[in-house]
Amino acid sequence: MHSNKAKILIVDDEPALRESLSQIFIACGYRVCCAHDGFSALDEMKKELPDLILSDLNMPGMSGFDFLSIVRSGFPAIRAIAMSGAFTGSEVPSGVSADAFYEKGTGMRGLLHIVESAIRPRGTARDSGRVPAALNESALWTPPEA
Repeated sequence: MHSNKAKILIVDDEPALRESLSQIFIACGYRVCCAHDGFSALDEMKKELPDLILSDLNMPGMSGFDFLSIVRSGFPAIRAIAMSGAFTGSEVPSGVSADAFYEKGTGMRGLLHIVESAIRPRGTARDSGRVPAALNESALWTPPEA
C-alpha cells in the first residue's frame, strides 16, 4: 500500500457493495473505511477525516443528501462523490452537495477515474489528523420529527 494515497470513506447501506468497493480501493493503494449511513459516517469522521467521501444518496437513517450537506457546510475541503442508481448521467443531481456523481452500475473504470480526478486537484483535506470541534458537537444533525 502506498502511504501517500488518500483515505476514502465509503458510505452505503448495501454491505456487499461497501465490501466490494473497499477491496477495490485498498487494492489500488487507498486507505479505506466504511459506514452504512450518514450517522455512522459522521462517527467514522470523528476518528480521522477522510480525503474523499463516496456516498450513496438513498439510505435509511441519515440519507446521503443530508450527510453530504453536513459535510459540505462543515468541511468544505473534503471532496465528495455522490452515487446512486436512481439518477442517470454524470452530472451531480440538483440539490446534492457533491463535487462529482457516479451512476451505480456503469462500471468501475469510470468510478476509478472520478475518484482520481476528485483527489488530484486539492490534495488531502486532513490537517495533522485532529478532529475538528464541529464533529464533537452533539447537535450536528437532528432527524426530522416523524
